[in-house]
Amino acid sequence: MTSPDAKADLHFYLQSARDALLWKLVGLSEYDARRPLTPTGTNLLGLVKHTASIELGYLGDTFGRPSGEAQPWVEPDAEPNADMWATPDESREQIVALYHRAWAHADATIEALALDTVGRVPWWPSHRAEVTLHHAVIRVIADTHRHAGHADIVRELLDGAVGMGEGNDSMAPGGPAYWEKHRDRLEHVAREADGKA
Repeated sequence: MTSPDAKADLHFYLQSARDALLWKLVGLSEYDARRPLTPTGTNLLGLVKHTASIELGYLGDTFGRPSGEAQPWVEPDAEPNADMWATPDESREQIVALYHRAWAHADATIEALALDTVGRVPWWPSHRAEVTLHHAVIRVIADTHRHAGHADIVRELLDGAVGMGEGNDSMAPGGPAYWEKHRDRLEHVAREADGKA
């Protein structure tokens, strides 16, 4: 039997990633929340939409606990990457509310089931589709932290804001002048190292 502390630890890391990801939307215009900033179209609201779908799938459907949430972007006939961006008809409020409902649904699954409960990931090949709740929670934590990292970089590109939340930027001390000097130094080091290659 797994101790309740294990679930509390897992939930702490899952919630910290969730909070960091949503914080990246605070104070942005609709354009900036949706704006693609990488060659593959990575955008903040799309990361939230995708992560909501991940929670509903791995911590809902996988354990026979469907949420009932309509997710046309993950249906077999959906266009590729439809879960990675929000249409003009999908408001920021709708996507954020979906994510909050996904949290509640996932948290209810974690609370209701033992960590060694076995489920089946419906979209994985059948020969490897069985996973424990423990495995699924860790997978969602890893995925959410990965996307929170993406969001951190995208937000920094937009307006320089970094970190996990207000008052927790996780950065070394230094203002804009320090960071400009630091970046210039790293550019010089990269060029110098490249010259030696």
